[in-house]
Amino acid sequence: MAKYHVLIPSAGHGTRMQSETPKQYLMLNGKPLLRHAIDVFEVMPEISSIAIVISENDPYWKPALLNDCHKTRVMTVGGETRATSVLNGLKAIAASIDADDWILVHDAARPGIDQAMINRLIDAISDKDVGAILALPLADTLKRADANAFISETIPREKLWQAQTPQMFRHDQLQQALTTYLQRHPTDEAQAMEWMGYQPKLVLGDLKNMKITYPQDLKVVAALIQSAHTENATLSLSDTGNL
Repeated sequence: MAKYHVLIPSAGHGTRMQSETPKQYLMLNGKPLLRHAIDVFEVMPEISSIAIVISENDPYWKPALLNDCHKTRVMTVGGETRATSVLNGLKAIAASIDADDWILVHDAARPGIDQAMINRLIDAISDKDVGAILALPLADTLKRADANAFISETIPREKLWQAQTPQMFRHDQLQQALTTYLQRHPTDEAQAMEWMGYQPKLVLGDLKNMKITYPQDLKVVAALIQSAHTENATLSLSDTGNL
């Protein structure tokens, strides 16, 4: 039976955060963004291993970041782009997993991921499917701008989704897709798979799984995570009261 493995590319810097420290190492609710995602995957019995891909000379990486982790290992094979880091990571873990094992590629800057979303992604896939990604249907009207920032077109939002992560594909198929189309600079794993002629599934994500890109995003995600925790605690108390 195919197993599930997580790969987290963490070699980028995120210049739009306006921070000297790469965003994956910025603190949120007392721990680095990267550790939030690791902690969720670490406790899931469905996940067999977790690989973190960092740059070879990453001055911000500290071994203590993986204290008490049992499934997670670090690989210093990060590249100049996300696609390169993912491809290098796939090659680095190839000898220790099976070709048809599932790889869940997750952004280090999405600390709001939770077990419910991951299970929803895993449960949506059958052995006949090529893979799937978490995503959200677009709620806002989209405008295309011209070179002078004037509206040139209104784009219908029907059938448009905003991609999130994890994005889950078979190891060898994903490696082949990224190898084939690396020079076309795919913006995510699903795009490389699409170029190979595959049609990944869209699985409902969550607003709190947003990617931290700008400084204000830290406060937004922190509030969304706290709200989710409060709601879960309230539900638990309600269940207790019904016993």
